[in-house]
Amino acid sequence: MCHDCVAGRRTAGASRRSFARFLAAGAGLTVLAACTPVAPETVAPSSSPVPAVTSASGVPAVESTTAAAAPSAQVPVSPSAAAALPRQFSLTDPASPWVVVNKHRPLSPADYAPADLVRPNVNLAVSGEAALLNSPTAAAAETMFAAAAQDGVVMTLASGYRSYGTQVVTYNGYVAARGQADADTASARPGYSEHQTGWALDIGDGGGACGFDSCFADQPAAVWAKANGHRFGFVVRYPLMFHPITGYYYEPWHLRYIGVEAATDMANRGIVTLEEYFGVEAAPGYA
Repeated sequence: MCHDCVAGRRTAGASRRSFARFLAAGAGLTVLAACTPVAPETVAPSSSPVPAVTSASGVPAVESTTAAAAPSAQVPVSPSAAAALPRQFSLTDPASPWVVVNKHRPLSPADYAPADLVRPNVNLAVSGEAALLNSPTAAAAETMFAAAAQDGVVMTLASGYRSYGTQVVTYNGYVAARGQADADTASARPGYSEHQTGWALDIGDGGGACGFDSCFADQPAAVWAKANGHRFGFVVRYPLMFHPITGYYYEPWHLRYIGVEAATDMANRGIVTLEEYFGVEAAPGYA
């Protein structure tokens, strides 16, 4: 993970590089991006369909901004900013595009597996289950990757779906190598990973430059995704210096699909975490 200080960045980069071989052997994954659940549901669930992906020209690009200093870990629960949107979705159902998964909000059931996993027609840097996404996310990714390519930006799918079983193996490997306390800063516990929902993906630049390290934030793929991802329903799930809220350090490669309406609303309002947007409590550590 990418820390927000020089020492943290060195530690995070070294730990990721030292563990790359283990992750690749686990399930064809290059890396393990952290993801996990948070507090009570504040937006009413709905059976409405997932918002459709709009064209690349439908919404002007707006780059999200981050705070100048890290927010307090004691972030109060605030009213949901998403309540103003015409369509509402569950924050707890893993099949919902708005499900909030973090260190306070585990998946239910813990071994959830999407019923609609597909392989998107995009540049792949992985194989097996890691090359899969749920169908709405896959469709949105195809549109986004194509738009990036039109702008001359190469983007690859570096990690997609990760099953509960794969997370068990990966997390246990971290614990064995580094101890549980340190493992919890780098890997989600089984049943607490966004990747298990099929709504999340890690991107690469096609050449492996700064892959899964803090310097990836300066690569064209990351810069483009941060500025344009909302046009296709994606947000950077773990923004810089917001780990006291999300529970994870900066991951400019980790994108989360929440639908075009919500992602664009977040960008327009300058809200950068799902916890704040959906009005649920911060999750800096496991409850």
